[in-house]
Amino acid sequence: MSKVFSRIAISTGFLVAGISFGLWGGKQFSNVSEDFPNPSFFSENYSIPLPDSPSGGANIENHRNFNFIASAVEKVGPAVVRINASRQGSRNSLSDNFFGSIPSYPPQDSGTGSGFIIQEDGLIITNAHVIDNSDLVSVSLRDGQFFEGEVLGIDRMTDLAVVKIKASGLPVVTLGKSEDLIIGEWAIAIGNPLGLDNTVTAGIISATGRSSNEVGVPDKRVRFIQTDAAINPGNSGGPLLNIQGEVIGINTAIKANAQGLGFAIPIETASRISQQLVTNGKAAHPYLGIQMVTLNPYTSTNYDFPIPDIYENTQGVLILRVMPNSPAQEAGFKTGDLITRIRQTSIMTTTDVQEEVEKSSIGETLPVTVNREGEMVIVEVIPTEFPQ
Repeated sequence: MSKVFSRIAISTGFLVAGISFGLWGGKQFSNVSEDFPNPSFFSENYSIPLPDSPSGGANIENHRNFNFIASAVEKVGPAVVRINASRQGSRNSLSDNFFGSIPSYPPQDSGTGSGFIIQEDGLIITNAHVIDNSDLVSVSLRDGQFFEGEVLGIDRMTDLAVVKIKASGLPVVTLGKSEDLIIGEWAIAIGNPLGLDNTVTAGIISATGRSSNEVGVPDKRVRFIQTDAAINPGNSGGPLLNIQGEVIGINTAIKANAQGLGFAIPIETASRISQQLVTNGKAAHPYLGIQMVTLNPYTSTNYDFPIPDIYENTQGVLILRVMPNSPAQEAGFKTGDLITRIRQTSIMTTTDVQEEVEKSSIGETLPVTVNREGEMVIVEVIPTEFPQ
């Protein structure tokens, strides 16, 4: 009998202990649960705050990953536009590579490029080859607005064009300077490559002052900025930016069969030409009327032209031919003259001559210093407009 009571007592003890432990545990769980959200924690209306991330409506500058590239894009992005152009009977997309056609299948009669707004009333700069020979040009903004574009002017010699849309209060870019660029500084490209709107790439300034001959477009009058920021078909006409988000160039070209080589027109050239296009509907380029070559040890062999011994170890640009009835002929230039200076600028290459002539004004006297078989002569020439 005593064994039965003993077993009952032991069982009762365990039961009391279990109940006591359960009550104590429930109280502890209740205390802990106060530190956690209720089941609505798992509802779709509950948000988990992330450290260092901006709350809704906060400025992007507060984002933990914000940097100078993001800053430039935030500043300029709204002013970068997509340009859609179409023409009748075209067999290639207008977004074709600047240096040659990119095969398209099936053949298209429309294409896309980029541009950027320089005035709040809808003045846009882009590349000439983006809209050249187009029947219809339309412009779309990043915010979804869509406009029909009017082409105010095209200049094929610099590959620049100006488009106008009817609008007001539009976002605009800030123009910078390309004259003081240094090799190795950052460069940011924004555009619509392959139809992908507002694509951003970054790289560095690889070189400045690349001649049109070096780039592979000898018919252009531009000294290009070279960058390794990715520029693809459709980027043409978009802005190249510095780290301040200022436009320093217009993305124009990718060199055929090369990677990491992109080129942009300096913003100073774009500004000068665009002003003429807006005012006159065309750009006037000064013309002298000479055929010339940079003097080097191989000039005589390459061009079958006798080089006077007196020019040995001399730098400059040799005149191979003076065009008849040209400003150069009227001014008295002669075949064999060696151009050494224009105004106060020393001349080393044919690109130097083109650049100085391009800076001159039509109808105004341009002093040119030539070495004429050892005698330094100043020839005063009056440039005329480049013949069409």
